[in-house]
Amino acid sequence: MQSGAADSPRAPGLTSECCSFRGSQPFRWELSRFCFSFSTLRLNNCKISSGSSNADKPNFFIEGGIHSREWISPATVIYMTGQMLSQYKTNKTFSEFVDKFNWYIVPVVNVDGYVFTWTTDRKWRKTRSKNKDSKCIGVDPNRNWDVHWCEAGASKDPCSDSYCGPSAFSESEVKGVADFVQKVGMKGFIDFHSFSQLWMSPWGYTKKLPDDYKAQIKGSELAVKALESVHGTKYQYGTIANIIYVASGSSADWTYGEAKVKYSYGVELRDTGKHGFILPPEQIIPSGEETLAALIALANYVYDN
Repeated sequence: MQSGAADSPRAPGLTSECCSFRGSQPFRWELSRFCFSFSTLRLNNCKISSGSSNADKPNFFIEGGIHSREWISPATVIYMTGQMLSQYKTNKTFSEFVDKFNWYIVPVVNVDGYVFTWTTDRKWRKTRSKNKDSKCIGVDPNRNWDVHWCEAGASKDPCSDSYCGPSAFSESEVKGVADFVQKVGMKGFIDFHSFSQLWMSPWGYTKKLPDDYKAQIKGSELAVKALESVHGTKYQYGTIANIIYVASGSSADWTYGEAKVKYSYGVELRDTGKHGFILPPEQIIPSGEETLAALIALANYVYDN
């Protein structure tokens, strides 16, 4: 899995998972590009759908690697994708879970930054776009969404790790995901990060609770309970601003507030700080296993609500 995570900016890790099951499963998969990064790397989306009435199914979007140094995020997303494919025919829980939605999966959103963490700076966070009149590179792609853009919890300093960018959606990767989500329409959305072990719902820009808080927090509760049942890993849950910090211009705020995805979440994966962003490779599969259990529980809830 570690090498698969490394390959995923150009998506061969995910492609190989999909291709190895091509023609052997009763569902359709499609691997497609929906935009390019600043340096013209492809942003690939894998769609998994089953049955003959895919147009009538709700859609669920999963993304990872929006912050490039958070390697456990794309690794976990790729692991879950592989399990969705490999377990479909032999495990009823998986087949019922996969059958409920058309799944759209982007393992690495910040592809340029992710490549940079492998070649140059392991702890690089931002994109790799150039900033006018500044020697500092990149924008925080999770402060660049066009919802309460560049308010509290974001910086206007191009040298800051939380730089919101020269304008909302200035980053092609962010705009590409947003356009796709808006075009297709989603019932569920999860943006996987690390670290802190938190399952979070909107809002991030304010500590005020959204209208759908009770429904969203119930989904978080079910996800966290299922996750803990696998390896005993304890997560906390709540709204972004109340459980971690105020952060404006985030993905979950935009998908909920602007794209009307009621069940929008941001998840901080393992751990709580012992290893931080440099999580040992032996924790990849346990992270994938427990997060997949959480995803199944959440997806079942979202489908019924």
